[in-house]
Amino acid sequence: MNDGLPRSISRDDLANLPIRRYQGRVCVVVTPADLEEARADLESERLVGLDTETRPSFRKGESHPPALVQAATTRAVYLFRLRRTECFPVLAALLSNPRCVKAGVSLADDLRALKSLFAFEEQNMLDLGHVARRAKLAQTGVRNLAGIFLGFRIPKGTKTTNWARHELSPAQVAYAATDAWACRELTLEFQRLGILGQS
Repeated sequence: MNDGLPRSISRDDLANLPIRRYQGRVCVVVTPADLEEARADLESERLVGLDTETRPSFRKGESHPPALVQAATTRAVYLFRLRRTECFPVLAALLSNPRCVKAGVSLADDLRALKSLFAFEEQNMLDLGHVARRAKLAQTGVRNLAGIFLGFRIPKGTKTTNWARHELSPAQVAYAATDAWACRELTLEFQRLGILGQS
């Protein structure tokens, strides 16, 4: 059914791919106008790439709540700082919207962590890792999948920085936006290849 699909990518092949970062509009949601723009865009969207970032833990037994949610639409990527509780209703509405597919990787972990901050009943979630496993792919992480299906490499040097800091750096903003955008692009590519309909 999916003959001819590559099953994996080697570390060397991945390292040789061109680096890509999201080049479109990024909105770090700060003002009421930002929040309203994000709400209206997300409400009208049918496919959103979704990711979260959490301040890293370097000590055994230490953990932190998620600090950032990234949501990619056709028009922009919205970055929600989770210390701003006014964004919780907008995020809850997105996650529980049955008409909009929310696509990401390891979504169960993200959703569990977000539920420690605000209440929602998730609907229409698409875990790209599950899709990849169902299609008998050997690799299921967003970086490997982007290399296999999108032909580019996502840099990951910013992953272990402090996502709870007061101001995000330009590198953090670019990294966070790229991850959510890549999830959306992967979903579109999976649709084109007919991978999503194989369950």
